[in-house]
Amino acid sequence: MSQREIFIPISRLRSDPPAGSAPVLDTFGRPLRDLRISVTDHCNFRCTYCMPRDRFGRDHAFLPHSQILRFEEVSRLAGLFHQLGVRKIRLTGGEPLLRRNLDRLVAMLAELPDIDLALTTNGSLLARHAASLRSAGLKRLTVSMDALDDAIFQRMNDADYPASDVLNGIDAAQAAGFESIKVNMVVKRGVNDSQIIPMARHFKGSGHILRMIEYMDVGSSNAWRMDEVVSAREMLASLGEAFSLTPIGRHYPGEVAERWQHTDGGGELGIIAAVTRAFCHDCTRLRLSPEGKLFTCLFATQGHDIAGILRGGATDEQLTRRIARIWREREDRYSELRGAGQGSTQKIEMSYIGG
Repeated sequence: MSQREIFIPISRLRSDPPAGSAPVLDTFGRPLRDLRISVTDHCNFRCTYCMPRDRFGRDHAFLPHSQILRFEEVSRLAGLFHQLGVRKIRLTGGEPLLRRNLDRLVAMLAELPDIDLALTTNGSLLARHAASLRSAGLKRLTVSMDALDDAIFQRMNDADYPASDVLNGIDAAQAAGFESIKVNMVVKRGVNDSQIIPMARHFKGSGHILRMIEYMDVGSSNAWRMDEVVSAREMLASLGEAFSLTPIGRHYPGEVAERWQHTDGGGELGIIAAVTRAFCHDCTRLRLSPEGKLFTCLFATQGHDIAGILRGGATDEQLTRRIARIWREREDRYSELRGAGQGSTQKIEMSYIGG
């Protein structure tokens, strides 16, 4: 899919309003708080809802290494985002653990004061990297896992990895000192919805938080259909038949998961209703792609070129002004528009900019 690049010459950046010390707000008054950094567009899974093999096969042209942002460039940009109010940074992909020496980048980002640094991974390589990531300063982990049953797990990820690889990675992360690991399960009707209760039983009492996610229309290649969505209401009804749950409040404004806890002290569950109960109104997330484009929505159709400005000799002040301007002009609310029967059918692929 082609994306129209937006490029503002450096000579025009000086006329942009300064960022200042006040929060940077978009057109709906949403502050910039979260930055998702995709460090690679490569992945060793071919999940049907994210990177279907018929679209991302052997002949798929991934980004050449020369185009991908260097760690020093990512770190410089992260520092500028921090000045604009970002307090949460999440490393994503593709599969971020395919990026060599990722712990180096983690160590660089961990130097930012008052930063919540996290990473999302499919978990297949986590066992060998968990200790080094923790030592480098990574604070939190989210692991994607859609089933315990190997046949269903591999039907979802379309790759020759057993579920035990991911479970071993979670165990290794816990041993390395990661606490309260989040496990994300995308639920697709007729494929892995039978795993809702087994997954909930497995992670109950583990100290980890299972979050079930409505199957979303991310990208343009997963052939999404509404009738394949298991709604949050349905998921909660199934869970309610097997467990005694009580709702708990949000940790912070903009949190995407509706939170529930086992009344017997067995821990927490989350449900992310991105389709049936859109949460665009308090979305505070900006996404940086591997080669340096900014996307103001998971469902964006185009990006804003930052790498060209960065590599063209822009000062920190010029870069900061440009980033602030992009956010101030942001007016995305795709999920709300989808719910009203509107919204674009051509969207950037999630595997490219992260979840």
